[in-house]
Amino acid sequence: MLILTRKLGEQIAIGDEIRITLLEIKGSQAKLGIEAPRSIGIYRNEVYEKIVTENVMSSAVHSPDVSLAEALLRKTRR
Repeated sequence: MLILTRKLGEQIAIGDEIRITLLEIKGSQAKLGIEAPRSIGIYRNEVYEKIVTENVMSSAVHSPDVSLAEALLRKTRR
C-alpha cells in the first residue's frame, strides 16, 4: 500500500487518466474529488463489495459450478 500525505487542493495521479484531489477536511473526514474516464467505475468500497457479492451470487444461480463463484467472492474480499 502506498501512503501519501496531501494538502488541500493537492492531487494524486493514477496513470494518465485518473486524478484524485483533496477538496476538504472536516474533523476526521476528508472530501475527495475524483476525475476519471466514464468507463471506469468509482464506488465506495462497501458499495463495490455489495455489487461483487450480488454478481457472484447471480452467476452461482446460473452456473452449476458454485465453488468457482465462492472462489471469486473470496478473491475480491482480499
